[in-house]
Amino acid sequence: MIIDRKHMENSTGGFTFYEKLKNTFIGKAKLIQDKGLFHKLTLVAFFAWIGLGADGISSSCYGPEEAYRNLLGHPSLAIFVALGTVFTIIIISSSYNQIVRLFPHGGGGYLVGSKLLSPTTGMISGSALIIDYVLTITLSVSSGADALFSFFPVELQPFKLPFALAGVCFLILLNLRGVKESVLSLTPIFIVFITTHVIAILYGIFIHSSHFAAVASQTTHEIHSTVNQFGFFATFFIILRAYSMGAGTYTGIEAVSNGMPILREPKVATARKTMFLMVISLSFMVLGLMICYMLFNVQLDTHKTLNAVLLDNLTAGWGYFWSRSFVLITLISEAALLFVAAQTGFIDGPRIMANMAIDHWFPKRFASLSDRLVTMNGVLLMGTGSLIIMVLSKGSVAFLVVLYSINVFITFTISQVGMVKHWWQMRGKPLPWKRKLAINGIGLILTSFILTSVIIIKFGQGGWVTLLITGLLILLAVNIKRHYFKTALKLQKLRLSAFKEIEKLIGQRPCEDRSLKRVSFNKQGRTAIILVSGFGGTGLYTFLRILENFKGVYNNIVFVRIGIINSKIYRGTVELEHFKQQVKEDGEKYVNVANQFGLYGKSLWTIGTDPVNEIYRIVKRIRPRLSGAAFFGGQLVFSKTFYLSKLLHNHTIFSIQKRFFKFGIPIVIFPIKIE
Repeated sequence: MIIDRKHMENSTGGFTFYEKLKNTFIGKAKLIQDKGLFHKLTLVAFFAWIGLGADGISSSCYGPEEAYRNLLGHPSLAIFVALGTVFTIIIISSSYNQIVRLFPHGGGGYLVGSKLLSPTTGMISGSALIIDYVLTITLSVSSGADALFSFFPVELQPFKLPFALAGVCFLILLNLRGVKESVLSLTPIFIVFITTHVIAILYGIFIHSSHFAAVASQTTHEIHSTVNQFGFFATFFIILRAYSMGAGTYTGIEAVSNGMPILREPKVATARKTMFLMVISLSFMVLGLMICYMLFNVQLDTHKTLNAVLLDNLTAGWGYFWSRSFVLITLISEAALLFVAAQTGFIDGPRIMANMAIDHWFPKRFASLSDRLVTMNGVLLMGTGSLIIMVLSKGSVAFLVVLYSINVFITFTISQVGMVKHWWQMRGKPLPWKRKLAINGIGLILTSFILTSVIIIKFGQGGWVTLLITGLLILLAVNIKRHYFKTALKLQKLRLSAFKEIEKLIGQRPCEDRSLKRVSFNKQGRTAIILVSGFGGTGLYTFLRILENFKGVYNNIVFVRIGIINSKIYRGTVELEHFKQQVKEDGEKYVNVANQFGLYGKSLWTIGTDPVNEIYRIVKRIRPRLSGAAFFGGQLVFSKTFYLSKLLHNHTIFSIQKRFFKFGIPIVIFPIKIE
């Protein structure tokens, strides 16, 4: 029997103070039974470009600058770096287009590594990307604060760090409301950024168009002069170094493949449109800004970003009011877009955590959804990690850039290796495998080169910190996986032991293979209500302990089953309907077991995101009909406690007990010891 949630909500009375506060700032719970909810929550290509593409486009605020800084005072070489960067953007995005087609349900580098190479390789890729997304949030917000404070007097610089910390907190709150809400609210910022930067770049090129020949001649002369002074190989090394140090420009390209579940159907077509918009906009920004740096020969300023210096030079003849107004609007849009770019970390970081949690590399709770259908634990962890790094680095963009972009190229490289292996295995089949292999092969060469260069160059400057943190996360994931694997084996033994005990008690074949007539409800008998989480060892063990400890006391058994929706289940209406059927079948299996003991069995079930609230709603409705009924549940108890046991295993039954006690409802909890 399914419990109608809407009916139950009407019977629960008013909201508590906490619920009112939560509804005000985060929003009311979404109704899972709404069949149109998937469509309402997904993003079309334009909004996906904003939500997932902002990270890539915003990198034009620091990626080109970092590359230009490393040209060591040879601005004429910027054109080569710019062209190389655009070529790399096209290759990486083309390779990720192929990943999107091969994995239409999302997963990105984590899924590619897991499916095409090995689960451990996928875990390494996912761990690297999680750290990268934490740094994405930190760097984006810090860069946004830098861009905004570039316009303010030097005396206000001490307020920059508190402003950045407040920005991260604001984004945490915004993302707890939901992905679509956060993207829609930030759309005007994105549009203003695109508009102001397109105007600035086109104007900067236009005012030099009348003497392009002279500019080209001067640039050629400077290049020849640099080659004559340092030699060809040294000049080539300067270009490669600048190209590698501008690697932050490419971060965000992988975001679409990770964010597939939030895209509007047909997902692959939407993803390809989103990727196209990302490539065009990012390529234009990078190429345009690098050319303008070169044309205006911008000089570094310790208190201003390179874009701020460029804008000052570009608007010098506009008059004070128009110049200051345009510069201020543009810098504010940069700062705001960098805040929007942190969205990618909040959207994709928790999603990767959820995928890894489903595969038992991370605590299972990171796959759970809030009543706003948001991976709340992931959002909070990403935000907390960002706040910690922000404080430790003091919001220094120069230092954060050193930490940044190493990990994303670990994922890029693993993804390219996996795709190259896949297309090589597809050779000989009626597919254009050679062309696809060539794209991923070139991508592998470029990403592995950049990864090696970035590690070598950045390692001594602080890049080792990123690698150390990533290594610790990988080690933690391995230990978590090992613990879950051992626990799963022991739970399977518990389940088999329960089946054997049932066979012994009723002296027949395994209960799953029997079908007995339904036993009628005993109005004179007593009722036991068992809280179960699926048809398995814990539920069967609890049922058997009731028979053992309360022999002949209970004639009616009611099984309450809550299907907890996680990020894997909530991917579409088909998956959700399949899950409902599975939850219903679990309850029927318990009913069959009760009937075989001559007991009346009844299954009550519903689906939701919070088991405590869902169970309380059911209990509040059925308790008046079953006065005197006793409640039972089971809880795993480990003889040896793993140092993360409390985090890895839920203690839902204790939360239910606390809620029940508050309203005077007794519950018996059986300890289920795991050796």
